[in-house]
Amino acid sequence: MPFVTRIQSRRFFFFIVVIALVGFLIFSSASLGLLSGGGANYNRVVWNQFLTLLVGLAVFLVFGRLPYQYWKKISLWLFILSLLLTVLVFVPGVGFSAGGAHRWISFGSRTFQPSEFLKLGFVIYLAAWLAKIRERVTTWRSGFLPFSLFVGLAGLVLIAQPDIGTFLVLFTAATAMFFAAGTRWRQILTLGLIACLGFLLILAVRPYARERVLTFFHPNEKTDSSAWQINQSLIAIGSGGLTGRGFGQSLQKFNYLPEPIGDSIFAVAGEEFGLLGGMALILVFTLFVIWGLRIASRAPDRFGRLLVVGLIILMSTGAFINVASMLGLFPLTGIPLLFVSHGGSALLLSMIGCGIILNVARSART
Repeated sequence: MPFVTRIQSRRFFFFIVVIALVGFLIFSSASLGLLSGGGANYNRVVWNQFLTLLVGLAVFLVFGRLPYQYWKKISLWLFILSLLLTVLVFVPGVGFSAGGAHRWISFGSRTFQPSEFLKLGFVIYLAAWLAKIRERVTTWRSGFLPFSLFVGLAGLVLIAQPDIGTFLVLFTAATAMFFAAGTRWRQILTLGLIACLGFLLILAVRPYARERVLTFFHPNEKTDSSAWQINQSLIAIGSGGLTGRGFGQSLQKFNYLPEPIGDSIFAVAGEEFGLLGGMALILVFTLFVIWGLRIASRAPDRFGRLLVVGLIILMSTGAFINVASMLGLFPLTGIPLLFVSHGGSALLLSMIGCGIILNVARSART
């Protein structure tokens, strides 16, 4: 490995490790909110997250050593397997439902969210397929139509759960990869038009999605029900001021913020670390995107470049949507905050994705 490439890959490695450790510290503070319910789950939740972090760091290291070209060989089977696992959430006795959503597979006392695996399998297969068709990506028959079918297939499974937020993230990553592969602008615009029509259809058939959009436009209405979370989030972030209340000192995480260790965790961070801390967290995610796209630009082949673009956009889109929703700039989606929120499936799959990116960085051109 050339000296410059080795230095860059090591920096990326330590960058991800630091983000993950800082994310755990924020999570451990947000978890104190569980004490208001008696605290029975506090030690278990924090301990499980810590163990998941250790496994995730080990996975990150292992996958960083695994040649990324290996994923191209098994991409189709990986996509099929991830799709089948996601369908299992609808099987009685196997799938686990909560809040009217079928998003988990139950293994005794533990659950796994296969849609996280689907996102990874989809991006890997799409990168392999786009690398294979090369210049034909600009044609409607060989490029646009199959691409739309792949996205539509994954979308049907996710929307049926329903998990519209995950599909939005997956669609954004897929579109970015399609663009990076060299497709024409008119095809991107056509995708945008189809997406808008599909979104309107979802609003028509999914009342909960329609309610979230209405809440986004009218946050001062129904403050005791559908608008409760966004209003409590804004109160938390606003009360943090410039420098915050201090680590562990959030008040909103006690009985006010729904899911303080889940999709509301950025509001807890904003209250405890203030405007400066929130901006620092956003800057970290921005650097993550910039660094990832630099690795993609230096990838030794087309597959590596598209793979890194897909993984970076996949992870960062979810992070920015989470932050935007807590600031009232985007409708609530329930998407966790990358490296920070509770959720073993999301953390482990993110670490796998970062490991793959690390391996591409090790192979990058100088």
